[in-house]
Amino acid sequence: MTGTPHGSHGPLGGVVVATALPYSEDPAAPAGLAVDYDRYAEHCRWLVDNGCRGVGPNGSLGEYSSLTDEERRRVARTAIEAVGGEGIVVVGVHGPGAHQARYWAERAAEDGADGLLCLPPTMYRANDREILAHFEAVASVGLPVMVYNNPIDTKVDLTPALLAEIAQLDHVVAVKEFSGDVRRVLEIKESAPGLEVISGADDVVLESLLMGATGWFAGFPNVFPAESVRLYELARAGRLAEARALYEPLVAAFRWDSRTEFVQAIKLGMEQVGRFGGPCRPPRGPLSAAQRAQVEADMARALAALRQQADPHLHADPQGQGDPRTGTGTGTGTGTGPRTQTGLQRQAR
Repeated sequence: MTGTPHGSHGPLGGVVVATALPYSEDPAAPAGLAVDYDRYAEHCRWLVDNGCRGVGPNGSLGEYSSLTDEERRRVARTAIEAVGGEGIVVVGVHGPGAHQARYWAERAAEDGADGLLCLPPTMYRANDREILAHFEAVASVGLPVMVYNNPIDTKVDLTPALLAEIAQLDHVVAVKEFSGDVRRVLEIKESAPGLEVISGADDVVLESLLMGATGWFAGFPNVFPAESVRLYELARAGRLAEARALYEPLVAAFRWDSRTEFVQAIKLGMEQVGRFGGPCRPPRGPLSAAQRAQVEADMARALAALRQQADPHLHADPQGQGDPRTGTGTGTGTGTGPRTQTGLQRQAR
């Protein structure tokens, strides 16, 4: 699990990965795609084995809204059983209303979750009073709660002033901040000093950590777990030059985490490092040809930089023409050099 040598994180801090969900083709399943629970369990273990503090099933990246109730609960149970106490499991309990969100919170508690991630009401632009009632219902279950501010998708903004009120609820311990405005980190710390600020957008994670965020509820660590933990630890230790050197080649890929097609992009990134990504259930369709080419180019740049950092004797491959699955390059002077293994290529136990 992740260490933080310069300052500790709270109960839901550190690098917790919002896990992508694999499917296998099955004509009898919804949209012809059945959840591959064995593959999902292996993925959860792989993330923790590569240093991530934990996993977050049933988030937006986990396509929770496309699952049946039976699938949704089994996904959470699979993650909890797979991690088995070696990391934390923060289950997404998002719902249109407080009664649905509380229902999922109760099931997560029964199944042994370590914490909950919860959006405001998902299909209604709730007012402040309704938002407080929503989170009060979820928090009443008794597990640590990370409220999720995603005004882009929910049209509800959990402002620092509102978070100061929400933070008064028992068991609310953190906020996943996804507004993209890094000024919010200090504003939240001033308005709600007891609330842990968790970076929710991959493409502002370094900025957020430098401003005092103590966690990263993350998307692209599905692709780069060990490297992401390294970035987190460098930032938390104040080693800015090293953190920037690692972050800057990755951030073009990380920007996909804040785009509509983030699930498809992250699954494609997983494919490019030799993991299984696979398709998405509707309403998510495949990437367009142009989007796919851009993800591949952004990933190729990231992978070339990681190979170079892992073995400085390798020549850089700025066009990303090497094979990301083997770590070999085809740039001038490299030929087919030795395999460079990083955390993204390690296999589970």
